[in-house]
Amino acid sequence: MSETRTPPPSFSSSAMDPFDFLKIKLNPDGSLTRNYVVPTVPPSPTPPTSQSSLSLDIPLNAAANTSLRLFLPHPPPTEKLPLILYFHGGGFILFHPSSAIFHQSCSSLAASLPAVIASLDYRLSPEHRLPAAYDDAHDALLWAHSQARHPAQAHPWLRDHVDFSKCFLMGSSAGGNIAYFAALRALDHDLSPLKILGIVMNAPYFSGTQRSDSELRLVNDRILPLPANDLMWSLSLPEGADRDHVYCNPTAAEAVHGDKIGRLPACFINGYGGDPLVDKQKELAKILETRGVRVEKRFVEDGYHAVEIFDEAKALALGQNIKNFVLSLTSQSSI
Repeated sequence: MSETRTPPPSFSSSAMDPFDFLKIKLNPDGSLTRNYVVPTVPPSPTPPTSQSSLSLDIPLNAAANTSLRLFLPHPPPTEKLPLILYFHGGGFILFHPSSAIFHQSCSSLAASLPAVIASLDYRLSPEHRLPAAYDDAHDALLWAHSQARHPAQAHPWLRDHVDFSKCFLMGSSAGGNIAYFAALRALDHDLSPLKILGIVMNAPYFSGTQRSDSELRLVNDRILPLPANDLMWSLSLPEGADRDHVYCNPTAAEAVHGDKIGRLPACFINGYGGDPLVDKQKELAKILETRGVRVEKRFVEDGYHAVEIFDEAKALALGQNIKNFVLSLTSQSSI
């Protein structure tokens, strides 16, 4: 990120209103009014552009009103590039690929890896509770599969620049959660010639009804205080579900998916000691390792949830770690 942002102030959990903190209002019909103002960025499909990559929006599923924002390094390298399906964060209730924080990070990552990135504009909760976002992610995978199977009809950016045998699923926060469940669902399908080499989960969003040590230690966290965390899950999970639901609790997900987890491709998990979610992220990493998945972990003591949005040095470090992970797998697949 080229600009530095100031994190929000701390709040006392005993006094804070999570709706006010998140700048949302729940309407009588169950929809949300979202007053969390984040600048949006239009796509830049043709040069010259101030962005490090070209970008454009394409429809995905007309019935669900979903779309993809594509990012292509400019100028594109001559060699074919990996394809990254990206899922943005926001607690399942906020933001879009056009939100500046996610547009800019995808633009920078596409240029630095380099890779073609398809950022999914999935349906948000509570208007569309989980598994709607997972269904949209699956649509994105089927779209990528169709592009790989029918290159003559594929979008020119993919037809001319993507190596479909080098695909990755990536997400931050709620997007990391989506990437995990999208990868599990992908195991039920033959996606060849598309091949998913790895999953990148940056500060993935998981929880549970029993408070973790990090949640209790960081109950008044300035980015993700516990009342706000609880509210986002209550707005996102299926009606009547608690935080021990399979979509939320990694241990519950293991009980449901079992040995299937061991068939996942290599995973990169990034986390920070100042994130209330870090204990659940470590729990997920342990489950994956126990099931035999190759896991590359980067847990550092400093930093906090979404620190890469506010701290350029952390953003650069995360980008380099992701690049190393992607290169380690793409180089192996070329042998």
